[in-house]
Amino acid sequence: MAQIQTARGTIDTADLGRVLVHEHVFLMDMEYTFNYRPDFFSEKTITDAADRLNELKAAGIDTIIDLTVLGLGRHMPTLAKAAALTDLNIIVSTGAYTFDATPAPFQFYGPGLLKDVPEEPMVAHFVKDISEGIADTGIRAGMLKCAIDEPGLKAGVERVMRAVAKANRITGAPITVHTAPLQETGLIVQRLMDEEGVDLEDLVVGHCGDTKDVDYLMKLADRGSILGMDRFGVEFAITMQERVDTIADMVKRGYVDQLTLSHDCCCWSDFFPEVSDYHAAMPNHNYLHIHNDVIPALLEAGVGQADIDKMFVDNPRRYFEGTAKRFAARH
Repeated sequence: MAQIQTARGTIDTADLGRVLVHEHVFLMDMEYTFNYRPDFFSEKTITDAADRLNELKAAGIDTIIDLTVLGLGRHMPTLAKAAALTDLNIIVSTGAYTFDATPAPFQFYGPGLLKDVPEEPMVAHFVKDISEGIADTGIRAGMLKCAIDEPGLKAGVERVMRAVAKANRITGAPITVHTAPLQETGLIVQRLMDEEGVDLEDLVVGHCGDTKDVDYLMKLADRGSILGMDRFGVEFAITMQERVDTIADMVKRGYVDQLTLSHDCCCWSDFFPEVSDYHAAMPNHNYLHIHNDVIPALLEAGVGQADIDKMFVDNPRRYFEGTAKRFAARH
């Protein structure tokens, strides 16, 4: 067993229960929200989010990993208020989200830059979030997160990713990476993380559910990483049935121990004028879609209940425990 940090304090891995490994609670452009969306800071935002999280808890999910980091509008004081109103465990994250440029606060600050310092400053930020807490809330991050998408390994993407890798080596915190499966960017992630000395078993390759290419998925899994089959309800990439069929195929091929399930959705986003617009635009992209629709489809496709339990319970727990064990062994 190992200890995991959540928005309401430390829990044991035995208390993780059923886990959704790739979700968000609030998503926003923080500058836009502060200037044009004062409704975000209302009590209703908090209570509505708590209601959605409590519905998820009532449906049998015990833990979500909130992968909202710099670039996605992480606002820890608001998340803390919502977390206090639910029994759902929320594991929060640190890192940065970019498909191209280095995040603005670091564009001129770092080794060899205008403000020249010997060490990458992002690493210290990420490590502090994990070891001390975020934004004076006392909430400590339990996951690292970065991204690489269709444009590939741009300079800013690489800099963030290497900073995340170094923070993993210092703290032992596991890593999730947003990837673009059609461009096979998960293989780039594995190569870079390997260069940085990260154990690839510490890595969740996110958005693997966006592809039907099992050969690509097996390449990732064969190097030890967890595959995030995590965009159920997002149907502009592939259909729900195609996602289900791919998972069923991977299970038949013996990869069930490396599969996890999730939605990648949120309670509130400023990406639409009204909160309701988000859910109207993608009606299946909600926290209950897997419970209501996907699990029955997986069972129909021949995936057994024991395999579903592995994806929800055993695999996330083993992932966190394995990461902690490997870190302890190195130190």
